[in-house]
Amino acid sequence: MNTKQKRVVTIVVVTLLLVTLFTVMILLDRVHMNPEGTVGNTAGNLNNSGLFCEYNGTVYFANSYDGGSLYAMSADETNIRKLNSLVVQNILAGGKYLYYFQTGSTSTSGFGQVQGMKSFDRCNLNGKGTTALTKDVVVSAQLVNNYLYMLTATNSGPSFYKVKIDNTDKTPLAALSINPACAQDGVIYYNGVESDHYLYALNTANDTTTEIWAGNLWYPILSDNYVYYMDVAENYRLCRYSLSQGVIEVLTNDRVDCFNVGSGYIYYQKNDSVSPQLICMRTDGSNAFVVAEGNYTDINMTSQCVYFRAFDDQLTTYHSFLGGSGYTDFTAAMEAVPAK
Repeated sequence: MNTKQKRVVTIVVVTLLLVTLFTVMILLDRVHMNPEGTVGNTAGNLNNSGLFCEYNGTVYFANSYDGGSLYAMSADETNIRKLNSLVVQNILAGGKYLYYFQTGSTSTSGFGQVQGMKSFDRCNLNGKGTTALTKDVVVSAQLVNNYLYMLTATNSGPSFYKVKIDNTDKTPLAALSINPACAQDGVIYYNGVESDHYLYALNTANDTTTEIWAGNLWYPILSDNYVYYMDVAENYRLCRYSLSQGVIEVLTNDRVDCFNVGSGYIYYQKNDSVSPQLICMRTDGSNAFVVAEGNYTDINMTSQCVYFRAFDDQLTTYHSFLGGSGYTDFTAAMEAVPAK
């Protein structure tokens, strides 16, 4: 092989290597779409700041003992590990990614950490590869199949829009405070905010809205063909409405500050100036008992536990097994914080 032939072969080999490298880079950078039926988190968790999110047996959570950093663990609270130092809420999971609103600070001041900038981010399930999707202030967001539905706060008022998970196809939907937290089978259920508090359904296949029920509700949570909600007209008592039978059931006459539903249980904070309480009951309103005396908030649930915090204490997270009496500090999360 003469010199000219060698030069041609070298050019061909280098060109093939560059094409292969470029192709690999494109494939690695490609955003993988989600399986049909993907929903990012439960409505109850998202209505309580979205601090816990269970997906495929793993619980992703904001660790209050580490400034709200993103952590992960098994559902039984073993194998707790730190994923990154961003302070997060509104955690969503689906396919190969996590999504969250990072509040503009980090739990550490280490090199390379972005500080002072709020953004809604996507990252890999291991917490790496963070990409900012928007710098809008996100009030509530939900993942439905391959789109993020977002309620954001702007200088001109609320903005509700959708954007694909690869950050394309951003589509404005309404200049209203539509809460997308409650989603099932490609449909978002929400209460009216403009002229009524009826129950509406947004079909995400074509983004058309249908009135479902002319109730007077707030924070709807759909579970087992029931819509659980706070009754606006009756001092925010907790009720449920049967979608199949059209029947209302009053679950408690207590005024409710916040609540969550899952695995056959309801947890709610009773609003009472003399004796506020965190209460657990079955989803039909039976077998109610007091979990904790005092004012609690951010009630998040997984398949095994309920997590909550005192209204005036954002450092300590408490937990209790679902349906169990009593509660304790979530010490395993505290012990998992790396030494500084």
